[in-house]
Amino acid sequence: MTDPDLLEKKLAFIETCVQELRTFARPELIGKDIREERFVAHTLQLAVQSALDVASHIVSDQRLGEPATNRELFGLLRRAGWLPEPVADRCEAMAGFRNILVHGYQTVDLRVVRDVVEHRLDDLLEFVAAIRARVVSRPDP
Repeated sequence: MTDPDLLEKKLAFIETCVQELRTFARPELIGKDIREERFVAHTLQLAVQSALDVASHIVSDQRLGEPATNRELFGLLRRAGWLPEPVADRCEAMAGFRNILVHGYQTVDLRVVRDVVEHRLDDLLEFVAAIRARVVSRPDP
């Protein structure tokens, strides 16, 4: 069974990360100040990881399938009606971005990091809203 308390803690953490980025991040300094770059990258990593944790928990508990990659978690949620297609697509892109940050598959393009902070934080909040709406609307068994 999907644990609503666990999901709420993770969703609230995503909101906290977004708020911290909006309050403290100085995107214009990315590329000029290593502390700024690391704060932004690490906070984004934590937020996306929490979204992945939420997705993984739901996919597992609801037995929605066996994803081969983190990106596939969001596709499974889309197919099961947990996420609208545009939100799932943006979450899949976030998972790819997180992989670059964490694993260094490629050199991190600081322009992309800045763009995410300046223009893509609402993607995380849309994920939070979609999951929260679904969890709240589900009747208890």
